[in-house]
Amino acid sequence: MSVEVEQKFIFDSDTLKTVEDIGVCVGQKQFHDQYFDTPDFKLTLRDTWLRRRKQSWELKCPTAAVSRTEESLCTQYKEITNLSEIYQRVKELINNAPETDETPSDEDDSWLSELHLVCFAEFTTTRRSFTLKGVEGVQIDLDQADFGYHVGEIEVLVPEGGDMLSAQEKIRQTAQRLGLHGERRVEGKMTVYLKRYRPEQYAKLLSAHIL
Repeated sequence: MSVEVEQKFIFDSDTLKTVEDIGVCVGQKQFHDQYFDTPDFKLTLRDTWLRRRKQSWELKCPTAAVSRTEESLCTQYKEITNLSEIYQRVKELINNAPETDETPSDEDDSWLSELHLVCFAEFTTTRRSFTLKGVEGVQIDLDQADFGYHVGEIEVLVPEGGDMLSAQEKIRQTAQRLGLHGERRVEGKMTVYLKRYRPEQYAKLLSAHIL
């Protein structure tokens, strides 16, 4: 299991030019995301995000290392990609999930209705990705969502239990090289999507200090 440490930023033509100067483009891709939760938001109110991308499942869970209340520009999430483990973790969070020994498969979505999970967000993103010249382990993604929002991410993946401070320092140095001097977190795609299209859920997550 890995931990995704990242800092988001708003980019313009000048930022893009700097990224192209100090980085190497490693590809462009487009992907469609669907996010799932219960109607009463039992997962997202725990800052836990269940996503399906290209028929593959991923669960992003907060780490104990960093609290949302801390003045940090970086976020840290564990990434679980094993469907059996995702299923068990979601069942634990929902609490009143039915007892069963069955393990879901990628071809069978019946576990979604079993756990009362519904899709609350769905959008397509075009992403250009860069690695930094002479710097190992740092990736810069430039995302354009189909609902009209674009945002960049500086990302470092760390094995669970690895050196988070080193990852944060790499991100800080990269942000400096990009000329980023923001002192507040930049809204991610999901925050903007919820604000525009799911105002009730957005208000609840804001009140719970998740967003």
